[in-house]
Amino acid sequence: MHKLNVKTLYEDTNDRLRLEIVNNKASFTRAISEGDLHRPGLALTGYVKVFTYQRVQVFGNTEMGFLRDLDKATRRKALETVLSFELPCIIVTESNEIPEEMLELANLHKITIFRTQLSTTQLMHLLSDYMDSRFAPSITVHGSLVDVFGMGVLFTGRSGIGKSEIALDLVERGHRLVADDVVNITCHAGEVLIGRGSELLQHHMEIRGLGIIDVRNIFGVNSVRVQKRIEVEVHLAEWDDAEEYERIGLDEDVSEYLDVKIPVVQLPIFPGKNITVIAEVIALNEMLKVYGHNTAQLFSDRLLRKIQQKKESAVKGGTIKRDSADRTNLTRLERYLERDYE
Repeated sequence: MHKLNVKTLYEDTNDRLRLEIVNNKASFTRAISEGDLHRPGLALTGYVKVFTYQRVQVFGNTEMGFLRDLDKATRRKALETVLSFELPCIIVTESNEIPEEMLELANLHKITIFRTQLSTTQLMHLLSDYMDSRFAPSITVHGSLVDVFGMGVLFTGRSGIGKSEIALDLVERGHRLVADDVVNITCHAGEVLIGRGSELLQHHMEIRGLGIIDVRNIFGVNSVRVQKRIEVEVHLAEWDDAEEYERIGLDEDVSEYLDVKIPVVQLPIFPGKNITVIAEVIALNEMLKVYGHNTAQLFSDRLLRKIQQKKESAVKGGTIKRDSADRTNLTRLERYLERDYE
């Protein structure tokens, strides 16, 4: 989460929200500590026990219409109840006229009032998007993020194992680099991981033995993108003869970032292995799963049916003739899948 004050909010959203400063910039240095927006309708009636004053306050047609229907003394009392809190700022929508009591009390309590032509619904939608991005939880991961066939593939592994070289090879094959070395990950809507590069690196890569290169200038603007949803992780590690690696794909590992789980492929590497092509296949395979086609599960189901048919035939007293290749393959897969059909 980044620190946010009213000045930054105004500078970042002024053009899009068409904000007009009505009175002063007195609260420009005031911090905004929560990303949610608040409409103070209930607080204007005097109930402030659950008033979330630390949020940006939005006055729409309902709030302004309520104030207009009050007599001057009652209106001043209602506004004093709300504006006596240390509000970050107020945004009045749909170019509503602002009562003089509101301006007077806002100046007294050093609260900036903005006004916009947008409807309350439009403002809430646009401003909520901005606030969500500013207040989204984030972490930094050492790795490379590449858009491969529209799938965000995060490459991780020890320093020097070849993450940047694989990313560079993918870019050369027409895919798009998002970030190298430092990947900033933010969580949106509680379940979507968005990765982007650091402001300092900005689509530069460090290739050991060569140095820093500018991917966008070398390969063109179509070779990079600012951000991408992370949908699968590829963890690179040296081949280990003692390690048992996934052979069929039924057991899926997951990684967890910011309480969001994504599939991870443990990919052993050794000289001569074409990791780039495998990375493309990983992306395409994950895309198939999105559309409901799980190759490993379908293969498992088909094999289980075949095994069951052979067992049923054996029980009836029949003998099944198989060639040696069929017998070898079936025995190996029977051992692997034994836990599923026992």
